[in-house]
Amino acid sequence: MSSTKEYLEYILEQLSDLDDISYRAMMGEYIIYYRGKIVGGIYDDRFLVKPVKSAIAMMPDADMEFPYEGAKEMLLVDDVDDREFLGELFEAMYDELPAPKKRKK
Repeated sequence: MSSTKEYLEYILEQLSDLDDISYRAMMGEYIIYYRGKIVGGIYDDRFLVKPVKSAIAMMPDADMEFPYEGAKEMLLVDDVDDREFLGELFEAMYDELPAPKKRKK
């Protein structure tokens, strides 16, 4: 099952208070970027983020789920309706996220 465009649009709307949010479609799912860094993605209409220390601290009871078979586990964001929380989560995570990889030419 792939994610719906409607769910993507809802998540993007919830993140609209943040500057420089972008996404890329990939095999029916969506990778979410914040200021050029991958924060997580939308997989099967679930919003998952990388399990960095700050995200785990902010969501200690979050379920760990696989975005797709063969992938590393990620944190399930249950409270997608709380815009303020999502903004704080992305801000807290940003410094812990790896820098974007340079694309090969």
